[in-house]
Amino acid sequence: MKRGTTLFLKIAVFLIGAPVLALGIFGLTWLPNNPANPDYAHILYPIVIGIYASVIPFFIALYQAFKLLGHIDKNQAFSELSVKALKNIKFCAITISGLYIVIEPFVFLVADLDDAPGLVIVGMVPIFASMVIAVFAAVLQRLLQEAIDIKSENDLTV
Repeated sequence: MKRGTTLFLKIAVFLIGAPVLALGIFGLTWLPNNPANPDYAHILYPIVIGIYASVIPFFIALYQAFKLLGHIDKNQAFSELSVKALKNIKFCAITISGLYIVIEPFVFLVADLDDAPGLVIVGMVPIFASMVIAVFAAVLQRLLQEAIDIKSENDLTV
C-alpha cells in the first residue's frame, strides 16, 4: 500500500481524536456547572462521568488503529500484531457501547424531565455506532486470521 494512503489515514485518526479531546477538556467540564435546567443538574453527573469513562477506550482504539496503520506501512499487515490490534479495537468498541448502555437510563430521565424524546434517540447513536465498529473489527479480525492461517499453510508446503 502506498505510504500516502496510510499517511492520510493517520492524519484522519489524529483529526478524529483532536475534537474529542477538546470536548473532554472544555465542553464536558462546562456542562455540569451550567445546566439548561438546574432542577435536574444532579442527573447530568452520571452522564458526564460515563462520557469521560468512554473516552479512555476511545483513545485506546485510536492508538490501536494508529498501530495497525504502522504495521501496514511496514508491510506487516498479515501478522498476529494486526490481528491483536483489531481484537483490541473490537473490545474497546464493545466497552464504549456498554458504557453508553449504562448511561442511557440517565439520558432517559433528562429527556423525560425536559420533555425531549429525541434526546433518547441521540443517546442511542453511540451505542449502535460502536457496535457497528465492533462487528466490523470482528469480521476483519477473523478474515485476517484466516488469511494468516492460509499463508502459513502455503509457507509450510514446499
